[in-house]
Amino acid sequence: MAFGEKLFKLRKERGFSQEILAEKLNTTRQAISKWENGQGYPETEKLLMIGNVFGVSVDYLLKDSVSPSNDKEAGYYVSKEMSEGYLLSTHKISKYMALGFFLVVLSFLPYFIFKQDPAIYMIPTLILATFGVGMFVTVSFLEENQYKVLKTEPLLFDEKYLEELSQRYENMKKSYGIINLVGMCLFVAGLLAFGIERKYIDSDFLVPYYPVCIGTIAVGIYIIMRTSILLEAYKLLAENKVYSNSFRFKFRRKIRKKVDDF
Repeated sequence: MAFGEKLFKLRKERGFSQEILAEKLNTTRQAISKWENGQGYPETEKLLMIGNVFGVSVDYLLKDSVSPSNDKEAGYYVSKEMSEGYLLSTHKISKYMALGFFLVVLSFLPYFIFKQDPAIYMIPTLILATFGVGMFVTVSFLEENQYKVLKTEPLLFDEKYLEELSQRYENMKKSYGIINLVGMCLFVAGLLAFGIERKYIDSDFLVPYYPVCIGTIAVGIYIIMRTSILLEAYKLLAENKVYSNSFRFKFRRKIRKKVDDF
């Protein structure tokens, strides 16, 4: 069976029109028509994208075999557009996730300011905590299904783009590493103030500074969460071979396979 016949068969089995498939491959209906009529082959990038869309290997598409191969060990091809879309989505998610933790920690602040009067501190505490939880809920709506596959499959990239991505990741590790360290220092400093006062100081010398400590911890957590999530996203793409060999990746992929089989 020739490539054009296979493409036509796969498209019909999925119920895709030529226009729908063209949209998924970021090409034209005329190009799909030519390929199906044996008037040429798509470029390598499009072949990989076709394999992703229909869940078959490039070998099956190009060779004369009749049975499709679902072997995904070679990897899932990720276009530049998809990769940049995922990073943009992660930027939004990191902002809401970090803000959620920031508000939840900050919800303890009213207690240390108005602890003599529960009627006063309860309302702002509940408001801050509610908004914090609301940020976490927002994240669940921001996560797009099309990017979930990136965390469960080994990934393939265009070599030139991968080099560019790796360079960006290295630059981010340097700048974000420093920012992350600042966040860690703020977080630890805030916690130490509580620990030192409780263990080594009998008087209430540091009590007036507790609100400042809470604010320091909240800012530290915001910085740590924001930078860590972004760096993790870049690592997922730029160092995917290392990421896909990690225990967490293999465990997540195993769980997904069991869910799919079920």
